[in-house]
Amino acid sequence: LRSAAPPRLGMEVMAPAIINALNGSSVKLSCTFNSCYKVENKQFSLNWTYQSCSNCSEELFLQFRTKIMNKQLDRFGNRVEFTGNPAKYDVSFTLKNVQLEDEGTYNCYVLNPPDRHRGHGKISLKVLTEEPPKHDSTVAVIVGASVGGFLAVVILVLMVVKCVRRKKQQRLNTDDQKTEEEGKTDGEGNPDEGTK
Repeated sequence: LRSAAPPRLGMEVMAPAIINALNGSSVKLSCTFNSCYKVENKQFSLNWTYQSCSNCSEELFLQFRTKIMNKQLDRFGNRVEFTGNPAKYDVSFTLKNVQLEDEGTYNCYVLNPPDRHRGHGKISLKVLTEEPPKHDSTVAVIVGASVGGFLAVVILVLMVVKCVRRKKQQRLNTDDQKTEEEGKTDGEGNPDEGTK
């Protein structure tokens, strides 16, 4: 397990160099590969190992030999779930309920004969505490400002509508008063005409 595949030989393995995960959350450690050959379960092999430090020895915790086998390390218990699909060149796994002690290096080793060289991907997992990353707070500020702006516009529109309605109502009231006054003068004038 110690020797990685020589560069630019055999298959190519793609894995993010660094993954940040929030303490207590689930995180997918993504590892995919390119191969000129179709994956045959009888020949294909996969190893996932964990290193707590760069000089520490690698601990095997997940393996594929004709089928997926979890090596139940005390460190992970049953928190490791294989979520990849070798037939689709995906050998990712999900780590549930991430703990601060899970921080370290995760190595993904893939061999797909007739490829002669084993592919190797390396992921550095950083575990964050409850503090949200800075870019999330800017998104929150933008969303907050947008919502605040929208509410301000709605309130402004409602105020304008209310003012327009009030003005209309005032006009109607003054019109009604005028007609009432006109009606009174007519009413007073008509009986006089009738007596004549």
